[in-house]
Amino acid sequence: MANSSQLLKGILEGCILKIISKNETYGYELYSSLKESGFDDLSEGTLYPLLIRLEKNGFLSSVSRNSPLGPKRKYYSLTKLGQEELLDFCSSWSKVSKSVEKILRSDLNE
Repeated sequence: MANSSQLLKGILEGCILKIISKNETYGYELYSSLKESGFDDLSEGTLYPLLIRLEKNGFLSSVSRNSPLGPKRKYYSLTKLGQEELLDFCSSWSKVSKSVEKILRSDLNE
């Protein structure tokens, strides 16, 4: 699939917003959560540009805090605009996933 990386980025953005909506988090913790959820091929080189874009678009805010284990960490939280974007993503995902499931479960010879 030629545009699978673009599709994945859109899905990842929604997943990132959802994870951050639960708790303020920093990049590596978010990366670990995504990996544990099954995004096995995800690299940090994919995640951090997405975080930058989400913050630039006003969906995330960030603050740097001292870390007990080394350099400062950048903690992300959802903005009001990010909450709205997450609701839009969830609605769109629900519609798209139902349509795709309907097609995939249908008999292709019908």
